[in-house]
Amino acid sequence: MYVNDPLETGVQFLPGVGPRRAALLASELSVRTVGDLLRLYPFRYIDRSSILRIADVRSDAAYVQILARVVSAELAGKGGKRLSVVVQDDSGQMELVFFRGVKYTADRLKPGSVFLFFGKPAVFNGRLNMVHPEIDFPPAEGARSFAGTLTGVYPSTEKLSGGGITGKVMNRLMAAAIESGLPAVQETLPEYILREKGLCSLRFALKHIHFPDSGEALSRARHRLKWEELFLLQLSLLKQKYVLSRSENGIPMPKVGPAFNACFNALPYALTGAQKRVIKEIRADLMSGHQMNRLLQGDVGSGKTMVAVLSALIAVGNGYQACLMAPTEVLARQHYANISRYLAPTGVRCELLTGSVTAAARRPIHEGLRDGSVGILIGTHALLEDPVVFQSLGLAIIDEQHRFGVDQRARLWAKGAGGRPPHILVMTATPIPRTLAMTLYGDLDVSVIDEMPPGRKPVKTMCIGEGQRPALYRFMKKQISLGRQVFVVYPLIFESEKVDYRNLEVGYEQVLSHFPEREGYKVAIVHGQQTSEVKQFNMNAFAAGRAQILVSTTVIEVGVDVPNASVMVIESAERFGLSQLHQLRGRVGRGSEASFCVLMHGDKVSKESRRRLDLMCATENGFDLAEEDMKMRGPGDLEGTQQSGLPVALNIASLVHDGDLLADARSYAGHVLSRDPDLSAPENAPVAAALQAQRIEVRDYSKIS
Repeated sequence: MYVNDPLETGVQFLPGVGPRRAALLASELSVRTVGDLLRLYPFRYIDRSSILRIADVRSDAAYVQILARVVSAELAGKGGKRLSVVVQDDSGQMELVFFRGVKYTADRLKPGSVFLFFGKPAVFNGRLNMVHPEIDFPPAEGARSFAGTLTGVYPSTEKLSGGGITGKVMNRLMAAAIESGLPAVQETLPEYILREKGLCSLRFALKHIHFPDSGEALSRARHRLKWEELFLLQLSLLKQKYVLSRSENGIPMPKVGPAFNACFNALPYALTGAQKRVIKEIRADLMSGHQMNRLLQGDVGSGKTMVAVLSALIAVGNGYQACLMAPTEVLARQHYANISRYLAPTGVRCELLTGSVTAAARRPIHEGLRDGSVGILIGTHALLEDPVVFQSLGLAIIDEQHRFGVDQRARLWAKGAGGRPPHILVMTATPIPRTLAMTLYGDLDVSVIDEMPPGRKPVKTMCIGEGQRPALYRFMKKQISLGRQVFVVYPLIFESEKVDYRNLEVGYEQVLSHFPEREGYKVAIVHGQQTSEVKQFNMNAFAAGRAQILVSTTVIEVGVDVPNASVMVIESAERFGLSQLHQLRGRVGRGSEASFCVLMHGDKVSKESRRRLDLMCATENGFDLAEEDMKMRGPGDLEGTQQSGLPVALNIASLVHDGDLLADARSYAGHVLSRDPDLSAPENAPVAAALQAQRIEVRDYSKIS
């Protein structure tokens, strides 16, 4: 951009801003230039076209506008810090109260003068009033500061209001930005896209998103800006995917091999239709000569591990090695135990590598990887270490990959056979809403296992309060007498939260007192501050049936497989997100017996938490729950309790509400790239420039190079 570009002009040079307010706009809203200001969109609109009679104003109204004459204006409170103004029209009187700019406002609101007052009505001491209404000249005197009938309301903070940047000031600034900056706005979408998609011009959209002439103009502006935002996002994601798919650098794996057939033929049960479909999709990728980058989504217990094993055996059957990387030692060991069982008929050597494997035990594993005798390696981030050298790594499977950092995955990427990148299969048991998957994993092909293996019984979910704890303990004792086992999970939101550990310890003592060892009960405990040896010992005691109850934090959320456990008790369930509750519930119902999930909640449960708990009791479908979770909490980190935000900032589009628009924008982005993969055609120059100018940064969740 050239220096005298009006859009690059600092906001401090707009009338009424100056250095102090410019610093506030930068720190509070990241608005530094006129161009930034134009892209700060209202989050709602107020209709200022109608004027109410005072007698018709209700205290529960959102915002109202009155035309009234000032009766009196008096300073009140200590040192005259509050201004009380009484105004009236032909239907009645109302009090207006001001705490800021008191002297200036008192000088302005002389008794007998008439103004438009706009604000939120309230009742104080039985009297209707408005605090800090906006003041404008009556229409007869030309209230030019608000053109049109709809007024935008912009994001604000206490600091902005305190610095004098009120809603009215923001509208004035925006009007100045439109006047100076709009003529310099360049179209970001080619003429053919505007025509084919029926979109208005960018200048029209920016003018009417801030100062709409009508509801229809606002609707057209919104549609254009949302579609463009989602289109540019999907274009940047799919561009990476197109580059990958056009590369001939993938490791070819044309056959399945005897190990695959031996494992497949020895399976104790038939694969579901969904598993077969996904294996076919993976097989097609491996045969294509291009590198596979595929996300495998499947609800808890849907059989992803089986798909991973068969995929790894295809690599082995073609003379390559495979590895499976899990986020925790507990999960890595669980995978190793299950996968070793599946591999028994194949003769394929499988090893486990985690942080707790001794140096002496590592040496033969390292040697086996280098000479190719180890076909499949399962481990934690320990398999990223430098001494881990594969003879010919062809497939890397990453489980719950959102838990691994980008730099960690980059090191795995570099271990591919002959300098070629390994095929990548990313697995997650966290159901991801369709719109979020298209954004977080937009450059991966997505496979979904949407069918549960036969024989899995639904988990009966119930929600109870503290008063029903004695009944809960009786129920647990009955289940244990039938030979079942019980999980009791406490929330541990941050590893350092002492109060949570206290809750866990108190809860553990409470369970011990009701299930004493003298009566034959054994209770194990697992949490993040134990050493991996202690954790593993207690986990093994539960898995082997030596302990009937496992008290733990959410460390057991992912991957603990104890078919005999039929009861999951989740303490303080209101503190968990829907997806996490669903993950925990998935730890039971793995055997043939009826299973139960009990959601314990405290005395004070918010409306939103109550809705979450009710939804858990109503459905077992993880994808339905994930969609609801996103609607309730926004599209953040749906896997846990922290909302870490998206890898991209969306200014106007919403993944919650604009799913259809996103799908359309993605489809059209694919259409554009299929004809011009690197956007070098002259007609696509505006799009290429827009991608660069907006510096759309999307974390690449698959290809790291």
